[in-house]
Amino acid sequence: MPLKTPLRRIGSVLAVLALAATAAACSNDPVAEQYLDGDNKGYIAGDFRVDPIPAEDRGEPVEWAGETEHGEPLSSEDTAGKVTVVNFWYASCGPCIVEAPDLEQVWQEYQDDDVAFVGVNIYDQADTARSFAKDNGVTYPSIVDVNTGSVKLAFADATPIQATPTTLVLDREGRVAARIIGQLEGASILSTLVGETLDEAA
Repeated sequence: MPLKTPLRRIGSVLAVLALAATAAACSNDPVAEQYLDGDNKGYIAGDFRVDPIPAEDRGEPVEWAGETEHGEPLSSEDTAGKVTVVNFWYASCGPCIVEAPDLEQVWQEYQDDDVAFVGVNIYDQADTARSFAKDNGVTYPSIVDVNTGSVKLAFADATPIQATPTTLVLDREGRVAARIIGQLEGASILSTLVGETLDEAA
């Protein structure tokens, strides 16, 4: 059944949480502080946007495969049948640092449900990705995509990955159900999208 877009709810969450979430996150990190102070080094600028996609308008399932920062293979076959959050990021991206706690919060909220989280590091090598995960408390895996770009390319037909960070929510069929372009403005937005996508199969 089509996704019932929580537009008013998302709008309210944006208005209430945007300032607090941005100001409070990663306050001791120099790259994050540069971003919050207006110095967007390493950031591909893009307007923040949330785009839920009704089920009838979604394209084909996206097939992807890569290797995580720990050298383990990970692909769409491993997440088949789950609602999957895919976050495109890299370590020197200030907004990626700021939003990391929100992504981890939603992962902790849903990890016991049929939900998977996958990061896609588009710029760094594995050692940098591992350090980022340790420093920012990220417990879900990330694919190191810098050498081949194959995962980013796999999603290119479904949605442009021009701004970093970009976060996608895939439905149980592996189709893009929602796009968040730019830094998350609080965990509640992503949590709502994941919950709504999970409810589709209920």
